[in-house]
Amino acid sequence: MPELDDAALGRVRRRVETCWDRGALDTAVMALLKDTIDEAGEDWDRKAHRLRVLAAAAGRGLPGIWRRHNPDDPAALLLHAWSDLLQAGRQGPDIDLDATRETCRRAAELLPADPTPWTLYLALLRLERRPAGELSAIWREIKARDPWNREAHLQALGYLSPDECGSSSQVLDLLDSVRTAMPPNAPAAGLELTALVRSHQRAMTPGGVTALGAGEFWRRPDAVAVLDHAAHYWTSPGFLHHAQALADLNVLAYALLKAGRPGDAANALRATGGVAAPWPWSAEGEPLERFSHHFARATAAG
Repeated sequence: MPELDDAALGRVRRRVETCWDRGALDTAVMALLKDTIDEAGEDWDRKAHRLRVLAAAAGRGLPGIWRRHNPDDPAALLLHAWSDLLQAGRQGPDIDLDATRETCRRAAELLPADPTPWTLYLALLRLERRPAGELSAIWREIKARDPWNREAHLQALGYLSPDECGSSSQVLDLLDSVRTAMPPNAPAAGLELTALVRSHQRAMTPGGVTALGAGEFWRRPDAVAVLDHAAHYWTSPGFLHHAQALADLNVLAYALLKAGRPGDAANALRATGGVAAPWPWSAEGEPLERFSHHFARATAAG
């Protein structure tokens, strides 16, 4: 379920998918989209989560139609921009990203307190592999509005990774800059664990001797400290309360399995309530199949 535990979002997602399956646009869907996005209010993590899920469900057509009908509706602008971002990542040069940037700027004018337009702008710069200097001003705008924005921190992590525009040392600089100040249950609390899992998967990709030594990765002091903290606190009911907490618990369960900590992994899997997130399980095959295998073992043991 891409909506994770957001039941209201799930209902609207299914409605959006159904209206396109019938081959016709249900005009009431546009009102549902607006209500679902606006209901998030200033819960920026939930707003980003809802926009991402709805953009994926709506494809490219519906966001464009909604925007044409409501050219100054901030929700319509943001959904259209997020749809462009997703489509550009899949299709490449068919999307006019200059126009998408203008959409983000217009949304930022209409929503001066909202970090979402700036986060989308950062994601566009990442997609285009723009120079790091261009990100600095955008990063300041985001941090001024929402210091621990989950989506923005993950976009920055991707941009700074050695797979994209940065290096391992730049990733460490990002983590060092937030580690001591970030509240332990902030929406971006999973940033360091996500960075560790990505590093582990990067080490596993080549195979051979590099992959054989990847098991030692989780015995490093920094990795052990991150896992110990997350395993102790994150699985406590209500400790993580941001919209995508279940996605972070999926990351924790995966990391604990790779670290050879099956008991702690079982606790994390049970804390997900059986809700799978595609990543990081997708690194090893069909994600729902991999998650379901481990979840079944966890519930049987527990």
